[in-house]
Amino acid sequence: MYAITIPEPGGPEALVWTEVPEPVPAEGEVLVEVAASAVNRADLLQRQGHYNPPPGASPYPGLECSGRIAGLGPGVSGWAVGDEVCALLAGGGYAEKVAVPAGQLLPVPQGLALRQAAALPEVTCTVWSNVFMIAHLRPGETLLVHGGSSGIGTMAIQLAKAVGARVAVTAGSAQKLERCAELGADVLINYREQDFVEEIRQATAGAGADVILDNMGAKYLDRNVQALAVSGRLAIIGLQGGVKGELNLGTLLRKQAAITATSLRARPLGEKAAIVAAVREHVWPLIAAGHVRPVVDRELPMRDAATAHRVLDESGHIGKVLLVS
Repeated sequence: MYAITIPEPGGPEALVWTEVPEPVPAEGEVLVEVAASAVNRADLLQRQGHYNPPPGASPYPGLECSGRIAGLGPGVSGWAVGDEVCALLAGGGYAEKVAVPAGQLLPVPQGLALRQAAALPEVTCTVWSNVFMIAHLRPGETLLVHGGSSGIGTMAIQLAKAVGARVAVTAGSAQKLERCAELGADVLINYREQDFVEEIRQATAGAGADVILDNMGAKYLDRNVQALAVSGRLAIIGLQGGVKGELNLGTLLRKQAAITATSLRARPLGEKAAIVAAVREHVWPLIAAGHVRPVVDRELPMRDAATAHRVLDESGHIGKVLLVS
């Protein structure tokens, strides 16, 4: 088969479409013939040599895919060859085939095309696990999403609105904020021109955000805590703004607030399977009902992954960029 390989870390040109051995599904795994994968910022880090796959995972980039089951490993039940699925991966999505633990498979939601389903696993699992399973966003609360026009952001807006929360977002252009508004965002903050701490205070009559979903890390750490409501919860899922920051613990104590930081890729298989099962139970019915949809910016041929990485590097996209076989 063919896959995108990274012979040497570097820029987008480091991605090479190469013939490689076909994976063989191990105990508890299925072999998926990939119809599409999606590009995540973690893939850009892996390309640059900063985010290696966990031990035993595929060396190829790609943290999600959709496709059809082409084979079953020993001990797999509940799935059949030919089933249309999407999957959360630890790597290997940028390939014609990938072996996936059965617990990380999801059926393609009703009413959604097979390719579109590739835009779902990473964002739904990230948002549901952080915003709902950990931060426990409740109806009537306010969620602040940094990077509201990203794949994660567009999904977070829709899921929060679906459960009756109020949503504030930050984004860097009027066009991106307009798209967030179309998805249901209530408070629109241009981070290039406005102070999100002040804007969220004004929008909540001084109370602050109950939950903040943050992709920036260190750069926003102190300001995020300032923007939290009493008993607020800050969920950090990215480090685009650095890994080390100062924090006023007095502010955190006064607000009785909590900070969590998680990633999906390196979690044990059992934890990933539990998150996938929760997503299937809670999110898939919303997609089938038409309340939640993946937002896809564009589709590109998988062998042209370098162009897709340039799109993410430039940050002009809205939603997900897909790589199609």
